[in-house]
Amino acid sequence: MMSLDNFQKTIQNPSIPYAGTIIGGLLPGELVVIRGSVPEGAERFQIDFQCGNSTKPRADVAFHFNPRFKKSGCIVCNTLQNERWGWEEITHAMPFGKGKPFEIVFMVLHDKFQQEEVPDASQFVVPYIARLHSPLEPGRTIVVKGEINEKANGFAINLKASDSDDIALHLNPRIRDKAFVRNSYLEGSWGEEEKQIPHFPFSPGMYFELIILCKAHHYNVAINGVHAIEYKHRFKQLGKISILEIHGDLRLLDVRSW
Repeated sequence: MMSLDNFQKTIQNPSIPYAGTIIGGLLPGELVVIRGSVPEGAERFQIDFQCGNSTKPRADVAFHFNPRFKKSGCIVCNTLQNERWGWEEITHAMPFGKGKPFEIVFMVLHDKFQQEEVPDASQFVVPYIARLHSPLEPGRTIVVKGEINEKANGFAINLKASDSDDIALHLNPRIRDKAFVRNSYLEGSWGEEEKQIPHFPFSPGMYFELIILCKAHHYNVAINGVHAIEYKHRFKQLGKISILEIHGDLRLLDVRSW
């Protein structure tokens, strides 16, 4: 199990069943990543985020995640309070396979747990260049999910104009320098870099989900569910922005826009 709270705690090859303490508890924006493999003869496994380790009475379970492999398979999610289970949320899509490795990312949000299985092999090749399905406008959202290389220098995410070399938004986390640089490249030259940020949110080996929300006068950027920066539009012809470019020291896992 790997807690991605700035990579403060990593547990390698724990014995099963495993129980461990998350120091300080889970807070919105934090991630827990679990890598493992399903035994060939497995019928089920479970991951519980629980409030303490009492067995009598049994400690409350805030989030019970339980893949079951009988018949066509399903994933059951639930909560245990005062030794009583709530109503089960059942998903019949089964991303896990017997005898196969997996990587699960649990993201803690303000109002829910969000779980995703990360694919073993990414279909997104870096450097990545793609055209948005429609030009940028206020209200548009772009989501980039990736994993930073263990020996990364940095990476960049660019929103570019379709009819010139202009870069409307340049996001450049520099891992070694712990600097999150934002800039624009307009009419053949770079503008003034913006670097100010309360906390550098990236680290080597880290899984991240970066969300860009286009507003009327600026971009909002969130990292793992937590607002990180605001960047005012320097390139104001939003309708000409239709190219997304990603390059650098990362494994790109997913790109979406709506």
